[in-house]
Amino acid sequence: MATSRNGTILVVDDEEIMREILETLLTREGYDVRVASSGAEGLEMARALPFDAAIVDIMMPGLNGIATLDELKRIDEDLNVIIITAYASVESAIAAMKTGAFDYVTKPFKNDEVLIVVRNAMERRRLLNENRNLRQNIQERYHKFANIIGRSPRMRQVFDLIIQAAPSRSTILIQGESGTGKELVARAIHANSSRSDKSFVTVNSGNLPPDLLESTLFGHVKGAFTGAVYPKKGMFDLADKGSIFFDEIGNVPLETQAKLLRVIQERDFMRLGGMETIKVDVRIIAATNVDLRQMMEEGKFREDLFYRLHVISIQLPPLRDRKDDVPLLVHHFLEKYAEENKKGVLELTPDALDLLTEYDWPGNVRELENVIERAVVLSPGNVIGVELIPDHVRKTPNFQMPQFVVPPEGISFKEVITDFEKRLIESTLEVAGGVQKRAAELLHIKPTTLNEMIKRYEIRPRRKRTPNGAEPAPAAPRPQGPAAAVAGAVAPAAVFDEK
Repeated sequence: MATSRNGTILVVDDEEIMREILETLLTREGYDVRVASSGAEGLEMARALPFDAAIVDIMMPGLNGIATLDELKRIDEDLNVIIITAYASVESAIAAMKTGAFDYVTKPFKNDEVLIVVRNAMERRRLLNENRNLRQNIQERYHKFANIIGRSPRMRQVFDLIIQAAPSRSTILIQGESGTGKELVARAIHANSSRSDKSFVTVNSGNLPPDLLESTLFGHVKGAFTGAVYPKKGMFDLADKGSIFFDEIGNVPLETQAKLLRVIQERDFMRLGGMETIKVDVRIIAATNVDLRQMMEEGKFREDLFYRLHVISIQLPPLRDRKDDVPLLVHHFLEKYAEENKKGVLELTPDALDLLTEYDWPGNVRELENVIERAVVLSPGNVIGVELIPDHVRKTPNFQMPQFVVPPEGISFKEVITDFEKRLIESTLEVAGGVQKRAAELLHIKPTTLNEMIKRYEIRPRRKRTPNGAEPAPAAPRPQGPAAAVAGAVAPAAVFDEK
């Protein structure tokens, strides 16, 4: 059977007009649709062809919808079966859901309502397939662990924690800078747990208003808010018996944190706008690149939720703290992107590899991957040299400690340190092209901290030079006093911004 990339759907209904309506509607949406006029015919097709979802009328002569549902689930237990029923038979549809139906739609239905239910069914099928493929990956304990590359001592500690924590039901908090691979660790925990044959659902926690985030997580009932014209299941429904991963848990609003705490403690929730309590068995894995303890002190994160999440903590090291893994990661990404771009075996020159190993990688593994992908795409041959390494990696600043000369009358320690700090910031801004965010990465501090220091030391951007190299305005005067004892500390300030 020629399959559509959107998925294949079996429609079973004894009414010809209903089959035609559904076939036209779903085909227009890009699905591959097959229709059957009876339960027996539908089962025959399901035994011969694979389907991602099935839409079955509950009232049919001969083999009715409930019996057809039972047999379809025996053929493919992961098949998402959607029941169609009249208003008078809603109780039967609910009973069908208890025996394995994915959802139901009542006649007469709106096209959008059917399409949303079908999309939800396809998303669940996609998640199941994704997890099945994940489980089939061969994992090596210290070399390739669920696509986590590393053999350094720090990464071996991470692998050991994954193996120890995965079989439990405990919540896990993964901490680490952006780009260190927190989601890969979460997937490895799921893949090595007893839930590995169930769904792994990822929640991107940020940038959603509380109502929309709660609807996404817990679903909503009809009329819960303006535009809620039909009930909807949430991600906790999709993750039942499996795992749910909260990426950047620190972004979850306070009002939603309280409801999330209830799910962890009571293992139940209520839909947005609903009164019914729904039981759920979900393992929660959370990740953050911010200091949640500091957020607690600032009143931005609930203390009780923090300690519920912090049962088992896994700290991912930044790439600069495990540089022994850089050659291994480079080899992995070279193979990956050479295959994607249909190129032969690629290798780096020793000088290029040295540059990559010496660089501090403020963007961590994600930044290294981007650099290798760029080099592979732009490489004219099979050898990648330093010319294909981006300028910011080749021109990593190397600060030298200045020579200190203490005059006979002594020196103010505080003023010397202050002056050195100021000049270091000025020099780093120059290297970063005036971009504060990049300068903060080079100094391994937060952009907000750098911005506060710039204001405190009254560091002003220099004006851009004219094409002939002249400055249209004089530079700010150099500091005087005891700070002059620090010789050759750094260069003057550069033009900068806060981006």
